Amino acid sequence: MGATASDRREFLSASAVMLGIGASGLVSTSTAAAAAQSSDVGVLQTALALEHEGIAAYQIAGKSGLLSPGTLKVALTFMGHHQAHRDSLAKLVTQLGGHPVEPKTDAQYIAELKLGELKSEADIVALATTLERGAASAYIGQITSLKDPAIARLFASLSADEAVHWTTLNNAAGTPIPAAPYLFG
Repeated sequence: MGATASDRREFLSASAVMLGIGASGLVSTSTAAAAAQSSDVGVLQTALALEHEGIAAYQIAGKSGLLSPGTLKVALTFMGHHQAHRDSLAKLVTQLGGHPVEPKTDAQYIAELKLGELKSEADIVALATTLERGAASAYIGQITSLKDPAIARLFASLSADEAVHWTTLNNAAGTPIPAAPYLFG
């Protein structure tokens, strides 16, 4: 059902590898600092794309008419968090000389996340739970690849927000917390 935690982690990891390959070429023609900054911008862009995805998922689900008032309130709160995350990431990309990646169209998100297949509030909560767990794992997975400690701290904070979202949704779905440790590794 749409993007999984593994998909999101792999997407961020693949982006980091590609950026690392690209950055290694920059080192020979530029400074190591410029290569590190370029690498961080790439990771930020990938994270920004994932925040766009989260915003779209909550926005589209919120308009579906499938959510009860209480669940809609939580979805809108989480969407607001993702909008703030988006704004922070886009600002950093701009400050580092990049142009923030733009969101896809609603039709693209509907197709990619299979949002048209969601028929109930439980379906929406299940998808949101999967996306939030993937987001937490993706942010955690990229912290050590970031060169700027301030950006690494931001990713740690973002991962904590995503973990709170996952925990809230997991609880709402009545799904027990997994017994195994390292839930977002």
